[in-house]
Amino acid sequence: MKKLLIITGVAEAATGFALMVAPALVGRLLLGAELVGVAAVVARVAGIALLGLGVGSWPGPAALGMLTYNALGTVYFAYLAIDGEWAGPLLWPAVGLHAALTILLGRACFPKPNIPRSEKI
Repeated sequence: MKKLLIITGVAEAATGFALMVAPALVGRLLLGAELVGVAAVVARVAGIALLGLGVGSWPGPAALGMLTYNALGTVYFAYLAIDGEWAGPLLWPAVGLHAALTILLGRACFPKPNIPRSEKI
């Protein structure tokens, strides 16, 4: 079961990466139509989600998948907000929410090591 989960995780991550990099090509190959305009934006968000799903399926903490999704989502949503072409009224709040979740998940996935007081300088 563990190997199957890793294999499916790799497949989902690869599909997600492909959607992020070339949504028009993936749309043409999977659906027979190019994803353009807002469809490409949505496809990239779906690609980010699939990449997060894939990372969450690999060995290690499952929360790493959500950390991946939120970190990449923060960057992409901020890019969309700064570019302005596809910016709605809730885009900046979404950037803030995903940034906050990225920080919280980062702290949970990578806690600071406990250093005894005697070893502190």
